[in-house]
Amino acid sequence: MKREVRRNVILAPLATWAALMVLLTITAIYAYLPGVPIKPVVSLAIGIIKALLIALFFMQLRKSAGLVRIAAMLGLVWGSFMFMLTFSDILTR
Repeated sequence: MKREVRRNVILAPLATWAALMVLLTITAIYAYLPGVPIKPVVSLAIGIIKALLIALFFMQLRKSAGLVRIAAMLGLVWGSFMFMLTFSDILTR
């Protein structure tokens, strides 16, 4: 293995993990701030960033083929569709 490849194999997951830990710390601190009106929006944005980091680096969707990326996106679409149906059923009862 070349030295550059070895460095990428070690540094990319560590950098991703460090970013996830920073985002986790921000989430934990932000959760205890009183009276912030846009708390759900910021929390969801941080969650989306975490999910993107996991999908792009740990699931290696950044380097995968187009068909695999489409399958991952369709999984997200299907999951959101199922959540919407579940919540609409709960709200109508």
